[in-house]
Amino acid sequence: METDNTVARRDFPLTGLSCASCAINTEKVLNAQPGVMKASVNFATSSASVEYLPSLIQPGALKAAVQSAGYDMLVEDAGDVRKQVEDEQLNHFRSLKRRTIWSLVLSVPIMTISMFFMDMPYANYLMLLLTLPVMTITGRQFFINAWKQARHLTASMDTLVAMSTGIAFLFSVFNTVFPHFWHTRGLHAHVYFEAAATVIAFILLGRLLEARAKASTSSAIKQLMGLQPKTVSLVQPDGQLNDIPVSSVKVGDILQVKAGEKIPVDGALVSGTSFVNESMITGEPIPVEKVQGDAVFAGTVNQQGSFRFVARKVGSETLLAGIIRMVQQAQGSKAPVQKLVDKIAGVFVPVVIGVAVLSLLIWLLFGSENAITQGFLALVTVLVIACPCALGLATPTAIMVGIGKGAQNGILIKDAEALELAYKVNAIVLDKTGTLTEGVPKVNGVSWHRDTAEYRNILFSMEKSSGHPLADAVSNYLEGNASWVDIEKLETLPGAGISGRYNNRQYFAGTEKLLYDNKIVVAPGLRAWALEKQAQAMTVVFFADEQNAIAAISISDRIRENSAEAVKEMQKLGLEVYMYTGDNMHTAAEVAKQVNIKSFRAGALPEEKAGFVRQLQEQGKVVAMVGDGINDSHALAQADVSIAMGKGSDIAMDVAHITLLQGDLLRIPAAIKLSRNTVRTIRQNLFWAFIYNLVGIPVAAGLLYPINGYLLNPMAAGAAMVLSSISVVMNSLRLKWLKI
Repeated sequence: METDNTVARRDFPLTGLSCASCAINTEKVLNAQPGVMKASVNFATSSASVEYLPSLIQPGALKAAVQSAGYDMLVEDAGDVRKQVEDEQLNHFRSLKRRTIWSLVLSVPIMTISMFFMDMPYANYLMLLLTLPVMTITGRQFFINAWKQARHLTASMDTLVAMSTGIAFLFSVFNTVFPHFWHTRGLHAHVYFEAAATVIAFILLGRLLEARAKASTSSAIKQLMGLQPKTVSLVQPDGQLNDIPVSSVKVGDILQVKAGEKIPVDGALVSGTSFVNESMITGEPIPVEKVQGDAVFAGTVNQQGSFRFVARKVGSETLLAGIIRMVQQAQGSKAPVQKLVDKIAGVFVPVVIGVAVLSLLIWLLFGSENAITQGFLALVTVLVIACPCALGLATPTAIMVGIGKGAQNGILIKDAEALELAYKVNAIVLDKTGTLTEGVPKVNGVSWHRDTAEYRNILFSMEKSSGHPLADAVSNYLEGNASWVDIEKLETLPGAGISGRYNNRQYFAGTEKLLYDNKIVVAPGLRAWALEKQAQAMTVVFFADEQNAIAAISISDRIRENSAEAVKEMQKLGLEVYMYTGDNMHTAAEVAKQVNIKSFRAGALPEEKAGFVRQLQEQGKVVAMVGDGINDSHALAQADVSIAMGKGSDIAMDVAHITLLQGDLLRIPAAIKLSRNTVRTIRQNLFWAFIYNLVGIPVAAGLLYPINGYLLNPMAAGAAMVLSSISVVMNSLRLKWLKI
């Protein structure tokens, strides 16, 4: 019996993750399951991306494995899971808010008594009563999670909090109930109820603020999700309108959209005209005119009048759904630098526990008469201050904001690795047709050496059979002035043209090189005409029989308005810009001159583009290739970063690392700037997260005490730990307002 080796890939929301170590633990559990090919857990998005073999393991088993580690996973169908996730997040936030408020309310009198009224009767017992609900009710989740993880021989931030506050509380209870134990030894029975209560209050407050900030980092995806309307007007066969849920729309349904309404699904106009604002998808602010036959996309806004359109793509097949899916996957992906951070976070908690115990032992061995108290304080403070959360949040929060900002500006980034790679790009190769030019070639002149109806018919029929954009321009030009004839042995010659036989004669349509290779004579007058047109940045297609050139056709493809500006912006960013085209040298030189590109290649075959990219890479350059994602697929695959010029439903999201939804070259320097800003933010976050722990842990252990007598208070340590995580998230949010 054969085993089905089909690999499934799904993203599952997770609950119960409280820190980066929780994410690492969950990832380890998932990767250990038989049938799981690869699992990646993102702490910032609280989600797991899992590639698995459905023949060996099902989502239910993945859920059970995660639950056994002390967390939970939602594996229901996509239709139910989004609302369930939102409900879970809302309930968690409300619960966290309640627990934080009560912890703060109870901590204030405990702090007040410990600072000003320690001499009042039964002060210790009063603080014990006030601290008890903080430990057992508002902070109980720390102890529950720590116990679950301990059962599986793992540890997390909850372990550190539970150990530090639990030790402080139990030590204080002992000193309250049995103070004479210390008095008989000539020592004062110190209590640390205020440390236990306020540390829990501060950490809960930090998680509350962190939850709010993390919600802001994913605002881009929420905005995209909010673009699709909930209901739509269905046109009945009798012409009546009926409001139905958008989920009930089927391919082929006729729908009506009024002025100001959002378009619910992808389709094409069947009646009416309008201007549609597509900025929410393409980033292009100017409304696009729509007439009968034009495509419209879910989430865009009808600005004028009403029109009817036929549904072509619905549900998860729409362009908007594809963008949301891609952005979600990209935001949940891990940058290469995150692998190092994950390794550090994975061993961080056990190392911190070891440092804390070592601090206590050193104090006991080398401390003064207050060594027990000071050693105990050092133990608690090290456990409190050492938080891997800042490390865990440093990369994913920046990635989420960066990729979300890109999506809002019509720049779709496939994953975090592409974003990090784009930061290193120092050379960029631009295709000419459809990239630097508009990609809509038109015939603007024909010079016939021998003009007959038969030749027109042959040329029209050959070009009509080709499908190449230049061939389409020629066949459209001859439409109405030529008739179809049957061409035999049609053969497409990549990068050169097309050939075929008619009445036992061979005919060619293509480049001058094609004629030269076949020893075909070009009359001087025809050659002079072709050179003149090429000097004006036009492409010339020759038509010939076995011996002589019959005609030359000049085709122009307008240079995009912003091509020169975009090239200038790329050069300002320090990029070496190259143009690569299969067009002739004269045309290529003129286009390169107009857009100010110094280095270009002309007359090259499509398969040679990948070789040129490889050649640049061998020189030590990190190369980005810009093309249409289909004809340039080999070169795009070879490049370090591939960028596809996409528009509407033709975008090559699966081919390229970066897709520009609107064919706007200025989006390329914008994508590079976005990458640089994001990677810079990640490095800033990691620097401050590492520095915080490198400085904070030794100070908490008492390193400064022999120098200036300073010993960090556990409450101050709790506040510092909270601020470290919040500062990382806030620094990532700055990306939202940086101009690209």
